[in-house]
Amino acid sequence: MEKQNSYSHILKYTSLFGGVQVLSILVGLVRNKLVALILGPMGMGLLALFSSTIKLVGDSTNLGLSISAVRNMSGAYDCGDHEHLLRSISVFRHWSLLTSLFGMLVCIVLSPLLSSWTFSFGDHTLHFVLLAPVVALTTFSTGELAILKATRRLRDIAENSVYAMLVTLFVSVPIYYFFGYKGIVPSLLLVILLQTVIVMRYSLRAYPFRLNFSRALLGEGCGFLKLGVAFVIAGMAGSGVEMAIRAYISNVDGVDTVGLYNAAYVMIFTYVGTVFTAMETDYYPRLSSISKLGREFNLTVNKQIEVSLHLVSPMLVFFILAMPVLLPLLYSGKFLPVLPMMQVAALAMYARAIFLPIEYIALSRGDSKRFLCIELVSDVLLLTMAILGYSRCGLLGMGVGMTIASVLEVFVAVGFCRVAYGYKLSMAQLKIIFVHATIGVLTSLLSFVDNVWVYVSVGALLFALDLAYTLSIMRRHVDIDIVNRIKRKFVRRS
Repeated sequence: MEKQNSYSHILKYTSLFGGVQVLSILVGLVRNKLVALILGPMGMGLLALFSSTIKLVGDSTNLGLSISAVRNMSGAYDCGDHEHLLRSISVFRHWSLLTSLFGMLVCIVLSPLLSSWTFSFGDHTLHFVLLAPVVALTTFSTGELAILKATRRLRDIAENSVYAMLVTLFVSVPIYYFFGYKGIVPSLLLVILLQTVIVMRYSLRAYPFRLNFSRALLGEGCGFLKLGVAFVIAGMAGSGVEMAIRAYISNVDGVDTVGLYNAAYVMIFTYVGTVFTAMETDYYPRLSSISKLGREFNLTVNKQIEVSLHLVSPMLVFFILAMPVLLPLLYSGKFLPVLPMMQVAALAMYARAIFLPIEYIALSRGDSKRFLCIELVSDVLLLTMAILGYSRCGLLGMGVGMTIASVLEVFVAVGFCRVAYGYKLSMAQLKIIFVHATIGVLTSLLSFVDNVWVYVSVGALLFALDLAYTLSIMRRHVDIDIVNRIKRKFVRRS
């Protein structure tokens, strides 16, 4: 476990998925630029509304199996019990198939309501009926990906991610080009179908699919449901908040503003947030495999927070400084009104780097009630602060509100996990948080300075300081990891 908690291990897998995510970002940037030029803010808004609504239906019907099952299957995998692992995978797949079909049925039945709730104009019932298979395929493909995560097939996951993003680019953009708004629904359908085929290529090669429905087999899956149901409620709340924010903006200011908001959301929470991908893929199974709370458990969480901050902070500083150039370059000049929001809301990612590793504590313990409590409080904070900020200062106010909500989430999660699990942030982590957050806040404040020379010179200095601080700490820890590894080899030989 020491090896798994080392900086070298965390950096290795964060770098693996970080490299994939960098490629994903580049492909996503090209795709979003083309889609923005083809569809414009209104088309981006329609795409965001369809996507967020479908995500809400999927999160509400998948029973959270992809998260709860990872904990169960990874336990069997770590114990080396191949027979139990195969049985767990079989049980999980049967439940995954059932929840996929259930999600599709729910989407069809509720399509008239989804249309009236999501849009303030027109009847989009047929669109949601046609999008019902997207719910089923998303749930099923996520389940197959969960099997790869639980069994540590990290390279397969990385390859799958690359192929999935290329499919998204080369399928969706031509459809939008030739069909415009009418191509949104067919594009979503075709993309998820091809992505499902790709992930199944890896999962079936490792663990062939064998259908054998029986009451006993399905009964075994009830063990997944306790944590899964809590995850569903949390997912519903999270997706509901995203949908509610977009619906609120749509009803107050129109779909065009939704497109602006979605551009900001994608660039901040999707692109920058990709650095956290390794958490669910590598960190969560590692944390789940630690049987007892205590020093080792705390160390695992704190090291993940530390590495996440070191990786995300220089990226955020550069991101905030370069945004006046990146936004029109990656989208178009029509999206410039959302620039102030982005340069403030980016600070929320510092809080996310702390919050997410702590949030996984409850998941790794299978503690459904405490996990749900943390999630619901976070969702209420986000919805309240975002809408309050928007009502006061428009998109800029929403950015401020989202950042404040994220900071409050950290205090809630730390306090909750301190009482429930004895978790504590060390002084070393607090110092790192203070340094990175201070540089981030100064960079965000600098974005409101009109003098170009001051902006560029001070911005370059802040970026250099943050990067130097990150490299000095990470180099020291990685060197220690290498020394310890050499010592272990000599001990084995002797």
